[in-house]
Amino acid sequence: LALTVRFLTRRFIGEYGDMEFIYSHNLTVDGREILFHIWDVPNSQQAEDGSSEEKRIQWADSFVLVYSICDRASFNILPLKIQFIKAAKEGQSQEKVPIVIVGNKRDLHHQRVVSSEEGRLLALSLDCGFYEVSAAE
Repeated sequence: LALTVRFLTRRFIGEYGDMEFIYSHNLTVDGREILFHIWDVPNSQQAEDGSSEEKRIQWADSFVLVYSICDRASFNILPLKIQFIKAAKEGQSQEKVPIVIVGNKRDLHHQRVVSSEEGRLLALSLDCGFYEVSAAE
């Protein structure tokens, strides 16, 4: 959620509740006005029944999966989530679904447990984009 709010407002707020939100945001890219709809789901809510997750996947055109570089479990769940997304989206259209893996909390390098190289290799092996960022910075 911190990353979404940072993208939308350019502000950092460190503490959030555990709630799901849908945001709308206009942005000009290459001279074109683009309307983004962002369905932000905290990790704790992603563990619910498969039908809710399937509904979110069918709703979206692209995916940004965020893990904390300080939390190995948030990284380890990514391959399963990406396989689920690809099976749901690519199975019906045969088009590659845009997925980006983002390692957050780059500013907390002293607490890092997932290396940048691990993130890059995972993204490469799953044919996804990869970035490391800091919502705080």
